[in-house]
Amino acid sequence: MSNHSQLGRLGLFDARVPRYTSYPPATQFRTSVDGLRAAQWITAVPAGARISLYVHVPFCRRLCWFCACRTQGTQGSKPVEAYVETLLAEIAALRARLAPGITLSRLHWGGGTPTLLPPALIARLAGTLHDAFPMAADGEFSVEIDPSEIDAPRMAALAEAGMNRASIGVQDFDPLIQEAIGRPQSFEMTAEAVRLIRGHGICSLNTDILYGLPHQTSARMSETVQKVLALSPDRVALYGYAHVPWMSKRQVMIPESTLPGGEARLDLFQTAQELFIAEGFDEIGIDHFARPCDGLAQAAATGRLRRNFQGYTDDPAEVLLGLGASSIARFPQGYVQNAPATGAYTALVRAGQLPVSRGHAFTPEDHWRGRMIEMLMCSSRIDMAEIEARFGISATRQAELFAQLLARFGTALRLRDDGLEITPAARPLTRMIAQALDGYSVTAQSHSSAI
Repeated sequence: MSNHSQLGRLGLFDARVPRYTSYPPATQFRTSVDGLRAAQWITAVPAGARISLYVHVPFCRRLCWFCACRTQGTQGSKPVEAYVETLLAEIAALRARLAPGITLSRLHWGGGTPTLLPPALIARLAGTLHDAFPMAADGEFSVEIDPSEIDAPRMAALAEAGMNRASIGVQDFDPLIQEAIGRPQSFEMTAEAVRLIRGHGICSLNTDILYGLPHQTSARMSETVQKVLALSPDRVALYGYAHVPWMSKRQVMIPESTLPGGEARLDLFQTAQELFIAEGFDEIGIDHFARPCDGLAQAAATGRLRRNFQGYTDDPAEVLLGLGASSIARFPQGYVQNAPATGAYTALVRAGQLPVSRGHAFTPEDHWRGRMIEMLMCSSRIDMAEIEARFGISATRQAELFAQLLARFGTALRLRDDGLEITPAARPLTRMIAQALDGYSVTAQSHSSAI
């Protein structure tokens, strides 16, 4: 499988499938998993465990039209200050329910715009978090940084708080594309943010770019990638733009007529892919690239790569706690999601309740299907021996599933003595192949383009 026509015959350019940052996808979450269930799972975390923590800050000074994240605009500081007070109360509620000796392997602040917080609030939030959940000696504290919302005092506060990895959203550097998506952000502004990051001793840098944006061409993508490379990031996420205006109303500002079609999206991805590989980056999963010395590349090379709501990770923790409105937590028993609306989230926390709105309790089948899908997403192959050893799914049962996949995808897949793998040329089909293993009904209208 080596050309667009073969991929097209398998439906790549028309399919809409989950991104599989979780299994099952969040579209399967239900209100039957509530705060009481979440409390049981929190108290079951063993004493001395290493966990991860995600903190969601939903506020932005500007609302970019392309964004489908749970965010809200603000020009003043009072809503942000009130929100941080609620976060501090949620931290206390979690700490009271957790066993002693918990440490963090990963701490990530996302949004929204975490760097919208003034230095004093950064210090207060970070200090409360570190008091409640000390970082492990080899822990990683990362923050999403908006170049238009960062200055020396805020960067100094983040560095003092222990941030050791920064993440910058670029999307695209072309002015026409930036105007079309409502996100003005010059290369010079971004380079100044990187200078601040490096100047405060933060060595690890992630950047995010998007393909499939309005007016995007291979030439414009190539120029953006070259500018990204000039920033010397350690890892890059190359995400496909998800045009879902029925979910994110602000995306109606982007005319669909300006968006590249399926085949053009694949060309854009491959243009960037070739440039990153030529520059010495390792390809990680379906949409990440990392320097060989980066932890993500090392995890991929040693079979330790994982996938969660932030994308690909080398984090080994089995528990991911989510703080803030709309954030999602993962436990060995299932997922829980906080109330998406800031008002509802705040009301629940102030009432002394865990602010959970919905979730999903794993079934035995979820565990093995989820691991198969994660294997495909991380390494393009399924290891039969691991699935049988961990979940008791016999080689015969797995062979039946593989036969169904082969019947649908043909030479896109290769049967091996130890399992099944996706051929290199067919890797754009990965999410579609994963969807074929999904035990739940997938409604195409709820998801983004497969490429």
